[in-house]
Amino acid sequence: MSAERSKIAVGHNPIIFVRHVLALASMAFAVSLTVQQAAAQSPCLEVRVLDPTSAQLPTAAVSVGSKEVPVDDSGVAMLCDLGPGPHSVVVFAPGFEPQEVEVLQATGQITVVLQIEAVTQELVVVGTRAEARTVTESLVPVDVIAAEEFVQQGGPDLLSQLRNVVPSFNVTRQPIADAATIIRPANLRNLAPDHTLVLVNGKRRHRGAVITWIGGGVADGSQGADISVIPSIALKQVEVLRDGASAQYGSDAIAGVLNFTLKDAPSGGSVEVRAGTYQGGDIPGRGPDGHSITYAANVGMPLGEDGFANLSFEYGNSDPTDRSVQRADATALIAAGNTAVRNPAQVWGSPEERNNTKFFANFGKLVGESTQAYGHVNYASRRVTGGFFFRNPNTRSAVFSGDGGKTLLVGDALDARDGILDGSASCPVVPVVNHVPDQAALSQVFSDPNCFSFQELFPGGFTPNFGGFYIDNSAVGGIRGQFAGGLRWDASASVGTSEVDFFINNTVNASLGPDTPTEFKPGLYRQQDLNLNFDIAYEASELVHFAAGAEVRNEQFTIEEGQEESWTFGPYAQQGFSAASNGFPGFSPIAVGSWNRRNSALYADIELSDAENRLIWGGALRFERFADFGNTLNWKTAARAEVADGFAVRASASTGFRAPTPGQQNAFNVSTIFDITVQELVNRGTIPSNSQVAALRGGHGLRPETSMNFTAGAIAEAGIFTLTADFFRIAVSDRLTLSKNFTLSESEVTDLIAEGVTSARNLSTFRFFVNDFDTVTQGIDIVAVLAPTARSELSFLYNHTGTNVTEYDPELLSDERIRRLQYSLPLDRLNATWKQRIGRFSLMGRLSYYGEWYERRDNHTYPGEWIVDFEIDYKLGKGVSIAGGAQNALNNFTDISPSQYAVGSQFSQASPFGFNGAYWYTRLNYAWGTSF
Repeated sequence: MSAERSKIAVGHNPIIFVRHVLALASMAFAVSLTVQQAAAQSPCLEVRVLDPTSAQLPTAAVSVGSKEVPVDDSGVAMLCDLGPGPHSVVVFAPGFEPQEVEVLQATGQITVVLQIEAVTQELVVVGTRAEARTVTESLVPVDVIAAEEFVQQGGPDLLSQLRNVVPSFNVTRQPIADAATIIRPANLRNLAPDHTLVLVNGKRRHRGAVITWIGGGVADGSQGADISVIPSIALKQVEVLRDGASAQYGSDAIAGVLNFTLKDAPSGGSVEVRAGTYQGGDIPGRGPDGHSITYAANVGMPLGEDGFANLSFEYGNSDPTDRSVQRADATALIAAGNTAVRNPAQVWGSPEERNNTKFFANFGKLVGESTQAYGHVNYASRRVTGGFFFRNPNTRSAVFSGDGGKTLLVGDALDARDGILDGSASCPVVPVVNHVPDQAALSQVFSDPNCFSFQELFPGGFTPNFGGFYIDNSAVGGIRGQFAGGLRWDASASVGTSEVDFFINNTVNASLGPDTPTEFKPGLYRQQDLNLNFDIAYEASELVHFAAGAEVRNEQFTIEEGQEESWTFGPYAQQGFSAASNGFPGFSPIAVGSWNRRNSALYADIELSDAENRLIWGGALRFERFADFGNTLNWKTAARAEVADGFAVRASASTGFRAPTPGQQNAFNVSTIFDITVQELVNRGTIPSNSQVAALRGGHGLRPETSMNFTAGAIAEAGIFTLTADFFRIAVSDRLTLSKNFTLSESEVTDLIAEGVTSARNLSTFRFFVNDFDTVTQGIDIVAVLAPTARSELSFLYNHTGTNVTEYDPELLSDERIRRLQYSLPLDRLNATWKQRIGRFSLMGRLSYYGEWYERRDNHTYPGEWIVDFEIDYKLGKGVSIAGGAQNALNNFTDISPSQYAVGSQFSQASPFGFNGAYWYTRLNYAWGTSF
């Protein structure tokens, strides 16, 4: 074992990691104890902090002027060297009302009893341009996830962490999913990923470069923003607006809005190390895998007297997982004596991620008495590698065989040279009987330099490895202020780029014969967005608030050419060998290009309330013009009425829209999928809807999607208890997705080749984007929180969402495609979370339920499953804590796939809670300063 591999193994070993953590923690505790003992020897004021039951409050802090001191484990804070009195002492703790006490002396002892605060409510800014409101005062349903919700999880990425705490948010890890392996699609309210608008600090986030060609149903063909590049340590809170908001924010906000608010503290910070591993599957001899380790840091720094710079960094690596069983055809090959077949021949699991780097910086500074310059930037990169389907050395069409495995496909080098198919080399026919090629004939092929079979290069078949180098960066800057008359203004600009440079290896361009490389660069996708915004807001009075603004946006999607060997026709193509890199053909010169779309918008909204804020009404109107789609006008109205103390009702209605992206309008793709009907791999092409071939099957230029959204709900508050329940209905017309698969005719193959799809001769079927169908998605969200003490909290969240396709063209969408749109995501999600603080311990337990779902690969509906998560956090000393826990602690899996031996997939790959089983983790955290 090399030194480098040895280091990696140690870094991923949880036992060694825990030992290092405990050693560091002991040192930190000893230093903290020494400092406290030294402080106790000087003249000090001793402040003891208790809760109403006279229990100590170790989470409290005490401040006098600019001096702030946290209490120790016994609930005591020592304030030393205060100087002559009197002094104003402020005592505060999370979940309690702060209390101010005046003391005359600088020494002595006092006891302060804090009273429990009502259930705390985070302020939200998404969904309104008036003053920030609490969750229960919002006119529309909003979830707020505080930073601690992400800290108290061991998941390796933000997507999984959000899924655990927001039942209306779904994300899966889909292996063998082309580019979706690199950017995972995520769904809000069971709609497509690009039906959700993503904001960072209230500013639109750029779109990801990946078009999800294989998205498990609902996500097929989507192109949404990538939120996995945001390090969770950078977040102050996340707001999930569960309501249509196109009239307020523009395109994509049909399902709702995700707003990620970055930390803005000018001081303090934290560092964190997370390490974890999956327990492993139920396969004999298969141990733990998927080891991951992540390092993260956040620091706040002042920029002069009135500014801040808050920086966050994360770096990590994740090993792949394997939940495979040996494929039936691979087992048959091994039984027949083929010793070159890998076990397993095909791996189903999470991909390998290397050098996963994330950086965010948030800035702000006053440049005048009422003017602030602000901005944030990010950079992220990673290398993702996953697997593809196994190519059987006897049967794989156009590589190993040309007749379904009856005989091997043998290349004639002389015919390849002169282009005349007359069998110049007199290569023998190699029959295959009982999974074994005729050895005498095969030996003759191997010994003749003018004859060739890919069994010479891959006697056990091959499984391509596919992935990409991913880079994401953005810069947002602006200036905002307020005029003397109270008019607030905000001018900003942003640019963001997402790029995936694809690679594929352990494969061939079969048409090049023995001269083929086995590693290819098929090309890259790039998405670049530019936004310019100007907004104004004015409070005419405490009861009337106006806002208006303008936006100009430009989107550009680019396809860059792959290396020539990844797309070219080689000299063996005429003999039936497939052209282009097998598994993911490269982008040819005719298919590449850059496509731009510009749009501009004007909006206005108003919010009215009565003097006591018991009745609030809001309205918004947005006009938007697209260079290629024309004009659209959208509106929204929302109201909230407090009908009794502690009880209110709210409702909203709105229209929405989403314009197809330049990438969806122009991109080509070829994917190799497993056809459950013929039980064989087939090549499927995705072509632009305005292609001549697509037009023959009903394809045409795409139109924007439009929607009508409606919500109605109620809010109940009773001191330590809150409950919200909201019904929603989202009707989407001209919805965009990928059509059913069409079989290619010989003339259509010729036309596609002329249009740039050089691998068209290898395609079994093709499809294209359509938006000729309508859906209605409706359901209910229930959120309940009970906080009987500041040390305890019980929360319950439930979501039911169902989608019905109300109208469609059966010539363009198949019944199976409709089934995937309606049932590939669970109809029901719920979780109940309990949190408890006991002395130095913080405990968390979560019970989650994922309802049944349908998977196309198995043509099977899987039953729902209960999942248990837990975490135990222990405070070692001042600012230092260590935690351990598990996600899916009971190591639950889906039912065994009914077709597991056909392609080697043991469990459902579309599982909404993952297919890897229990993930056990440890975390060491050190924080300093009061802002964290």
